[in-house]
Amino acid sequence: MRYRIRAGDHEAFAALFDEHSGTVYRHALALLGDWSAAEDVTSLTFLHAWRARRGLTPDGGSLRPWLLGIATNLARNERRGRRRRHDLLARLRAEPPLGHLGDVTGPAADREQVEAVARALATLGHHDREVVALYVWAELDYAEVAQALAVPIGTVKSRLWRGRRNLERALRTGAGRADRQRVAANDAARPTAPRAEETGDG
Repeated sequence: MRYRIRAGDHEAFAALFDEHSGTVYRHALALLGDWSAAEDVTSLTFLHAWRARRGLTPDGGSLRPWLLGIATNLARNERRGRRRRHDLLARLRAEPPLGHLGDVTGPAADREQVEAVARALATLGHHDREVVALYVWAELDYAEVAQALAVPIGTVKSRLWRGRRNLERALRTGAGRADRQRVAANDAARPTAPRAEETGDG
């Protein structure tokens, strides 16, 4: 596969896309929390991969870490661009654009739960978020995450430990807030008991 892709074999590259595009998209979605941006990053990942194909070594394992490394860098660029746009809009006293994370696991997924995970991921530092997304959602091992991000395995382990701890804390905090809001909404919707004068009693 590597040899054929290095040589510019379109059929081999199409097979690579079919095998890994879903993984790349879910990874970008976990990092960015926005459908449209994730689709853009997925397209650009394979465009960059095609242009960089001659740099592939002939021997090696799965190309998934290589693709996810490209996607991670593109997501970083997207976040930087988003921050610049946000700052510009803030100076113009406009509301910043809001991203959202939708159904990423199929039609039966719990949308509220997926959105809660996206909000929790957004609370992490971007280095920790990248490692958590690659290890937990893309299911890379430590060595593959290190390869994708070009960092030592020890750095991967420390970022993953910190990221998972903070992610769990954010999810617990978000769940508690959602429960309180749900109780308050139910209380507000519950009909009040009629007063005595309205029923004729007393």
